[in-house]
Amino acid sequence: MGDQPTFTLHIDQNKYLPLDGREVHAILTITSTGTVTGAAAPSSQAAEVIIIDTSGSMSGSKIRDARQAAATAVQTLRDGVNFAVIAGTETAKVIYPRGDQLIQASPATRSEAQQAIKRLSAGGGTAIGRWLQLASRLLSAHPQAIRHAILMTDGQNGEREDVFASALASCEGSFVCDSLGVGDDWVPAELRKVAEALLGTFDFVRNQGDLAEYFRQLTQTSMSKTVAELAMRVWVPQTATLKFVKQVSPTLLDLTGKRTDVNPLTGDYPTGSWGAEDREYHLCVEVPQGQIGQEIRAGWVKLLRPDTQEVFASGNVLVQWTDDLAQSTQINRKVAHYTGQAELHELIQDGLSARAAGDVGVATARLAKARELAVESGRSDTARLLDKVVEVDPGSGTARLRSNVDKADEIELDTGSVRTSRLRKSEEDS
Repeated sequence: MGDQPTFTLHIDQNKYLPLDGREVHAILTITSTGTVTGAAAPSSQAAEVIIIDTSGSMSGSKIRDARQAAATAVQTLRDGVNFAVIAGTETAKVIYPRGDQLIQASPATRSEAQQAIKRLSAGGGTAIGRWLQLASRLLSAHPQAIRHAILMTDGQNGEREDVFASALASCEGSFVCDSLGVGDDWVPAELRKVAEALLGTFDFVRNQGDLAEYFRQLTQTSMSKTVAELAMRVWVPQTATLKFVKQVSPTLLDLTGKRTDVNPLTGDYPTGSWGAEDREYHLCVEVPQGQIGQEIRAGWVKLLRPDTQEVFASGNVLVQWTDDLAQSTQINRKVAHYTGQAELHELIQDGLSARAAGDVGVATARLAKARELAVESGRSDTARLLDKVVEVDPGSGTARLRSNVDKADEIELDTGSVRTSRLRKSEEDS
């Protein structure tokens, strides 16, 4: 492929540990640069499925906006991309093309798809797992393509939890799915599960009139991907333990449980498809105690294609034991920054869960601490949303929960908590 991007891997860490130090933390910045333009590397095959919630609650203006959004996504597909449109209720149905397979995008097929979308109407229940399983079946016919789905819903999933979980597990690894929640009657925790299982994003469309623009952007981003399914391969020495591997930017995504063993010391962690972009990952390795002055390699990281073993970038995580307190107590700024971002996410999640469960004390403490952390780390957008849920007296510092919180504000706070801010250049260099 002539349009292959170039990858670089940069590792930020403090390699010095005190004599009793065991944990090594590193932030891996992976940057992909390439000739990715609007027409986006036609040499890379792509397969796209657009999933529209057409359950009963979607009636009226919602279904009109959803039709517009689906039509916009179809219009944004480049020629040659294989695609289909699914209508989702308590079942899942391909409304375009006819039959059970994808069709290539062309002026003619895009126009036919838009005609089929115009006929969508609302009625029935919601079974998100089934929608995704149908998308997975359609996409599985294109193993070499960059496979992606967009899903939108406005309601709560009607499937039993175990049924939904096994549906997600059956789709894992076969495509990336970005999902959108519209209105204030859907459950962020459900779309978070979709994002975690299928390495995608989930977002809140606060104003349903913006839905078409969200669909256009998600489709455009998907069209700009040029390399399918890369894995991060991590080796640690026999005596060490890899405690976690997490994506920390642009969104938080825990990859630890997605490991595929290569051999006892090495595992592959999926990263999905890549275009011109950068992402950051946090690695934590526990090593046995060493001797003063001793240096070891605590981890060896490669970004590669699991099928061909082609390596795009690699780097080492090092550790050295020292009795120099100044060296061993120095905290790497990037590690500290993303540890704080993960803590902010956790505090918001814990606080909102406690609030839903009626535990006012825990909810107040967690959300007030989250607000403090958001202000400290320059997350003014998050601090502003937290102000709508928790009130802090500037004089005494006493916090209390606000009583009538707008449901949309709460959903926006919940969904936004997985997005992280980058460390500002001035802070990196200082």
